[in-house]
Amino acid sequence: MAHTKAGSSTENNRDSQPKYLGIKLYAGEKAKPGAILVRQRGTKFVPVIGVKIGKDDTIYAIKEGVVKFETKRKTRFDGSKRRIHKVSVV
Repeated sequence: MAHTKAGSSTENNRDSQPKYLGIKLYAGEKAKPGAILVRQRGTKFVPVIGVKIGKDDTIYAIKEGVVKFETKRKTRFDGSKRRIHKVSVV
């Protein structure tokens, strides 16, 4: 008997849209107010001077200037250490 195996072929055709996360303006580049610097999930990068963080953890500039990234070692309350990445516009 000839059988046609059909049915499940359409179950595999779904995929989510790309989110385009990451750094949008690098160190030394000029930023205007409202320019998005980093799109992220969680706070891998933290805002410092001249930047704010949105409700989806996007970091954006609030003044005009040059983007600056720096890394600092931070000691947590339990004694463990973590590197934090700071983003600022000066």
